[in-house]
Amino acid sequence: MLLTGAEILIECLLEQQVDTIFGYPGGAVLNIYDALAKYSDRITHYLPSHEQGAAHAADGYARSTGKVGVCLATSGPGATNLVTGIATAYMDSVPLVAITGNVALSLLGKDSFQEVDITGITMPITKHNFIVKNVEELASIVRKAFFIAQDGRPGPVLIDIPKDITAQKAEYVRAVPQPIERHTKHITSAAVEKALRMLKQSERPLIYVGGGAVQSDAQAELEEFVDILKAPVASSLMGLGALPSTNPYFCGLIGMHGTRTSNLAASKCDLLIAIGARFSDRVVSNPKRFAPNASILQIDIDPAEINKNIQTHGYIIGDVKIALQKLLEAMADEEFKDTSPWLTQINEWREKYPLTYRDGILRPQYIVERICALTKGEALITTEVGQNQIWAAQYYQFSRPRTFISSGGLGTMGFGLGAAIGAQIGNPDKTVINIAGDGSFRMNCNELATAVEYELPIIVVILNNHALGMVKQWQDLFYDRRFSQSIIERQTDFVKLAEAYGAVGFNLTRKEDVDEVITAALAAKRPVVINCEIDPEDKVFPFIPPGAAVDELIMEVNQ
Repeated sequence: MLLTGAEILIECLLEQQVDTIFGYPGGAVLNIYDALAKYSDRITHYLPSHEQGAAHAADGYARSTGKVGVCLATSGPGATNLVTGIATAYMDSVPLVAITGNVALSLLGKDSFQEVDITGITMPITKHNFIVKNVEELASIVRKAFFIAQDGRPGPVLIDIPKDITAQKAEYVRAVPQPIERHTKHITSAAVEKALRMLKQSERPLIYVGGGAVQSDAQAELEEFVDILKAPVASSLMGLGALPSTNPYFCGLIGMHGTRTSNLAASKCDLLIAIGARFSDRVVSNPKRFAPNASILQIDIDPAEINKNIQTHGYIIGDVKIALQKLLEAMADEEFKDTSPWLTQINEWREKYPLTYRDGILRPQYIVERICALTKGEALITTEVGQNQIWAAQYYQFSRPRTFISSGGLGTMGFGLGAAIGAQIGNPDKTVINIAGDGSFRMNCNELATAVEYELPIIVVILNNHALGMVKQWQDLFYDRRFSQSIIERQTDFVKLAEAYGAVGFNLTRKEDVDEVITAALAAKRPVVINCEIDPEDKVFPFIPPGAAVDELIMEVNQ
C-alpha cells in the first residue's frame, strides 16, 4: 500500500510491537506527529517537559520492562537535547531507538534553521545510527534499528529523518520482525571446559555480577550456579537485583562504595568470576592491585570487554544466560573443592564490617531502609546520581532484576525522575520511587508536570543536604574542605514547588515521622514529593580513595 514516510515509520513501529513513545514535537517532525494523531488508538504518545526527559523516560521504560524504549524529537536543539539521554543508555547497554527529524534533504549542509549533524554528534554514543535519504529505504532502516538495539549487547540506535522524506510516498509491505536470538556462536566446548577446570581448582571463589546478568534475564541460572559452587557474590551497581540481596551468599556492592566484605573478598579470592560485568574503574580502582591473588574468569556477550581493563585467564563469550546453562551442564556430577573455610571467613568479615551509620537524627540510610520495609522490597527504585544513588544501592534490598534503575556508566544527574516516569508507564501496577538529591532533582524537576498530567503515582524522595553532596564529600576529604560551589543555599521550597505542579508535598525533618510520611505518600496514588532535611555532613561510606586498592577503604561513618 502507498503511504507517506511518516505513516511508514508508524507502521514499522507497530510491526515492532511498540505501543508507547516519548517525544516532543517541532517543525521537522510535524508530519510524524500528524501520523501519530491518526494512530493514537494504537500508539500512546507521552509529552515530557523537555526532550531529555523523553530520552530518560524511554530509558527507564526499557530498563524496567526489557522492551525497546522509543523517543522522538525534532531537529536542531530537539535532537541535541536527546544526546545526554542517548549517552546514558549507551553506557549502561539499554535498548533504545531515538528518532529525530531534520531539515529537508536540499537544506542539509547549509546551516539551515534548526539543522545539526545529529548522526555525527551521536556516532560515538550509539551502537549505530542512520540518516534516511530515500523514502524507499525507510522501512528497512527502522527494522534494522530495532534489531541492532536488541541484538547481542543492547544499546541505543538513532534514526535521523529529513522532513521531506516523511512527506514523500512509497509502497509499504508489512514484515515480521527479524527474531532476536541469543548469541551462542562463541560459547565453545573448549571455553566451557577451561572454565570448569578453573572452578574445580578454586578454594576461594568470588562471583562478581554485573548488568549483563540482568539484561540476559539470568537470575535462575545465577542462583543455581551460586548454590552449586557455594561462592560469595559481589555486585556492581548495574548488577543489583541479578541475585536477591537476601541470598545468603550475597555480600553487597563491590568497588568504590562497596562493602568491606566484597572488597576484602576480591583481594583474597583465588578465582574471580565476572558474569556480565566490565571491570569499570569504579569497581577495580587500581587495576594493578585488583584481585592480586586470583585467576580471572570472565563471561560476557561482548568480546571487546575481554582483556580490556583486566587480563583474564579464561573466558566465555556469549549470552550470559546460555553460557551459564552450558556451564551448569558441565558442572553436573562434578566435585568442587570445599569452600566452607572461605565462607566462614566471609561471614566473619560480614559480622565485623557491616554497613552502619550513626543513629539519632534523620539519616538518609534510615530513610532508605524504611522505604524498603514499607514497600516490602517490591518497589521499582530509580535514582538520581550522587550520594542519594549510593545510599539507595546500599540500603534497599533488591529481590528481582530490573528493579534498580540508575545511571551507572555516565552518572547522569537529572536522570531519575524521567526514568521513573518511563518505569511507571511500563509497569502501571508497580510502586515507583525516585530517590534523589536536591542538586539532581533541580536539574529536571520540570518533569513533575509530566507525572501530574498523566496521573502517575510516582514518589520522589529528596535527600536534601543543601549541597552537591558527592562533590562536597570529595572536597571535604581531599581538598581541605574548600567547598567550591558545592553548597547550595537556595530558598526553593520543594513542598510548594510540588503543589505548584499539582503534586503532593511533604516536609520530613524528624526520624519519628518517617513511617507516617512514607505511608501517606504510598496511599496518595498521585505524584508525591517528600523533602527530607538530612544532615549536610552525612557521607557515603565505605569509600575507596583514588588510586587505592579495593581493600583500602575509608570506613568512618561520620566526621
